[in-house]
Amino acid sequence: MPLLIQNRGLDRISATTELFDKYPHLQENARTFHSKPLVDVDPKCLLYVQQREFAATTPADNSVSVIGSDDATTCHLVVLRHTGSGAVCLAHCDGSSTWSEIPLLVKAVTSLSNVGKEGRLELHLVGGFNDESKTSHKLSHSILAAFQKQKEDIHLETCCITEMNDIIVDGNHRPIVYGIGVNVKTGDVFPSSFTYKGPAEELRSARTFTGGQMADIYDSSQGRVKIGPCKWSPNLDIAFWLSQNDDTILKYLSTSPMAEPPHFVQHMKSTIQFLLEHPDSDSLFPGGQPQFYHRTERGDWERATQS
Repeated sequence: MPLLIQNRGLDRISATTELFDKYPHLQENARTFHSKPLVDVDPKCLLYVQQREFAATTPADNSVSVIGSDDATTCHLVVLRHTGSGAVCLAHCDGSSTWSEIPLLVKAVTSLSNVGKEGRLELHLVGGFNDESKTSHKLSHSILAAFQKQKEDIHLETCCITEMNDIIVDGNHRPIVYGIGVNVKTGDVFPSSFTYKGPAEELRSARTFTGGQMADIYDSSQGRVKIGPCKWSPNLDIAFWLSQNDDTILKYLSTSPMAEPPHFVQHMKSTIQFLLEHPDSDSLFPGGQPQFYHRTERGDWERATQS
């Protein structure tokens, strides 16, 4: 079935401008969304999703109340939720393999939902901006097209993407909303930013930096985060970047140098440093097993012993 807007099938579109022209209420919804204040989320109830990751759970989850992600410039944040079961998934998509990623998100939600239960699949898209290279536009279009190819009926509710998420600051285009959270209990989606991006923040960044594919990082049945096993080869050449100035790192390691959050360069340097300190990824995954993390009574994520 096609993607549905106000219960009617969406015709094939060639660009987001066409979409917003045809459905002006989506523009209004986007304006309402990006005018909302940022919501502070307690790290003790947060499951943070990094670039090229997704996580899904249900309202019955006692370990996670909010799934969130931020630092999206040209990237898009995708929330898919079943209104009957409350099962919800959040993904941070960068366009690396959109057509193979979207079915994973649909499956993650439908597998946690009772198919016979009343309700529908609702989609919320946030991210991108009017970037010079049109990276955001291409990603917006491919995500919408990929959802249109799914067999399930999927209702597009929020579409705060690309030109509807754009603001000009000091002559440069930037996103208005860089991050979002979704309340697992209520399904409410809101703008947010996060200081805590763990567990295993550097390991997960290293996985993406070295070309790791979209990964499901959470087992909701056991309430635990699962990382890896990851594979990368020693590459001492990347040490070169640690001696470069900020402008050079932004120019070559970002899709949108003028729009990155202020901590981007430090984040890239710490990821490279982590890879130099762990040239052999196998050492991080004894016996080829993933790293697991569970929520302690204090609310922190703690590395679990292998099970």
